[in-house]
Amino acid sequence: MSGAERRSVAGRTESVWEVFARKAYDEPLHHVGTVTEDDEDLALVSARSIYDEQPWVHMIIVPRSSIREAIRP
Repeated sequence: MSGAERRSVAGRTESVWEVFARKAYDEPLHHVGTVTEDDEDLALVSARSIYDEQPWVHMIIVPRSSIREAIRP
């Protein structure tokens, strides 16, 4: 499993994944939310089922721990 941020939920340690999607291929990806799951496969299934309110053409998940600040305050 990749190095996603870990958090304890109901006595279990789970990873936090950021979800990005787009409605058309010529649009940029937009942050649509997060999912918290044990592994990448579960996170993919959760993201598709939780954020299915739009007709997305592309959706990705990123481990929160992999996100880096380009400009820090």
